[in-house]
Amino acid sequence: MAQEAPRTATYDDLRAVPEHLVAEIVAGQLYTHPRPATLHAQASTVLGEELGPPFKRGKGGPGGWIILFEPELHLGSDVLVPDLAGWRRETMPLLPDAPFLEVRPDWVCEVLSASTRQHDRVRKVPIYAREGVGHLWLVDPEAQLLEVYRLDGPTYRLVATHAGEDPVRAEPFDAIELPLGHLWQR
Repeated sequence: MAQEAPRTATYDDLRAVPEHLVAEIVAGQLYTHPRPATLHAQASTVLGEELGPPFKRGKGGPGGWIILFEPELHLGSDVLVPDLAGWRRETMPLLPDAPFLEVRPDWVCEVLSASTRQHDRVRKVPIYAREGVGHLWLVDPEAQLLEVYRLDGPTYRLVATHAGEDPVRAEPFDAIELPLGHLWQR
């Protein structure tokens, strides 16, 4: 007996997922995972706090960015929710009043956890590359590690790996020193 092809997930399927879960559609499949745990949330919150003043508002840095926590991105037929995403003002001059964004970001950050590590690396990273997201950060609070990637043709190239407590400069936000240790503080 022939197997039926799996049903393609719809946006209505995604909207029906309970709010305590993060839902994404990748290659027609609906994926869900729990809201971030505390170490994950701490890393993404602190990172957003550090990048906001110099890059969103130009306080102590160049400004010129829109940076959002967990925006819903509609990239082709895929619906992704990165932990953080940023758009240069040249890419998105004004933030639209909308439930989701269809403009590809210039930078995304995925904070890895046990429940998302494989999904983020295997399923989401190729979509970001396909869509032309210029910079990708993978933050691992458990390992206290920041991996910085730059789009190089159709794939990403690792340009830097930072670990531990030291302040770092990481593109595209290398105009400031990022106190990496603050991301891991408990």
